[in-house]
Amino acid sequence: MRKLIAILVLVAGMAFAQSDIRLVLIPGLTTDAFYITMNKGAQAAAKALGITVDFQGAPNFNPVEQIPVLDAVIASKPDGILIAPTDKVQLVEPLRKAVEAGIPVVTVDTFIDDGKYQDGAGDGDFPVSYIASDNVAGGMIAARAMCNAIGNAGSVYVSNVNPGISTTDQREEGFKAGIAEICPDVHVLETQFNEDDSSTAAAQFQAVLASNPDLAGVFGANLFSALGAANGVEAAGKGGDVTVIAFDAPQSIVDQIDSGLVDMTIAQHPFEIGYYGVITAYANLTGNPVPPHIGTGYTVMTKDNIADPEVQKFIYSE
Repeated sequence: MRKLIAILVLVAGMAFAQSDIRLVLIPGLTTDAFYITMNKGAQAAAKALGITVDFQGAPNFNPVEQIPVLDAVIASKPDGILIAPTDKVQLVEPLRKAVEAGIPVVTVDTFIDDGKYQDGAGDGDFPVSYIASDNVAGGMIAARAMCNAIGNAGSVYVSNVNPGISTTDQREEGFKAGIAEICPDVHVLETQFNEDDSSTAAAQFQAVLASNPDLAGVFGANLFSALGAANGVEAAGKGGDVTVIAFDAPQSIVDQIDSGLVDMTIAQHPFEIGYYGVITAYANLTGNPVPPHIGTGYTVMTKDNIADPEVQKFIYSE
């Protein structure tokens, strides 16, 4: 937070002489409430700075669709790029082309390589900064909630998207580390990868339950993983018997909390990510130093607090 305040103070003292600056925000996908909310934060920062931020992306979260969008953005020669890379390895070389073309890169939400930038190590250390929630910590919070819900007994598994996505990899890492530390007798089953499809996640829940009648909980590492797990719980008639913990907070997850199918979700603050991403890129372009990593907050949502206006303000925009 101190780094964020420092950047704000820095930008507040700038003369906005460079109002012709154009940035492009490339989300993981354009239709997700998380990235829609992130763009609202980016546009708020752009308005405050008197610059332009375009929002261009693919309709699905995968590098095959994102890379052509990135290539087209590079060809348009913006002053800077903010991007949520859909793969931490496959986006390294495409993003290097931007830097080689003189376009600085800030990654938001997800990262490339190991996420440690400007340290002279690794193939992907060249982005200016990485702005995101602490996903390992978020996974550990999910683990603590799971242990509290199920006790030190039974089996759990992670419903995830695909390996190689920095955020969901870290959430899984944090969850497994938390289970091992807090309730070590709980058996962590093999992770189920659903390719960001809730129907697949629901079917996987049914298969895991059939093989593991002691199944006590599922951690959905992203929106569709959690929605699919919750739908699987409902179809199996296991509501109240199997704990579902989600990550992210669109209205669809909030509805599942209200219905009792999802026990808890960890809401990131995508508006902040977009806002500080733009400010960071602007500060860099105007010759000011910026930190290589900025962490943003998150809010835990449960049925007990979901009606609180201070919690509801973190529900993602549709």
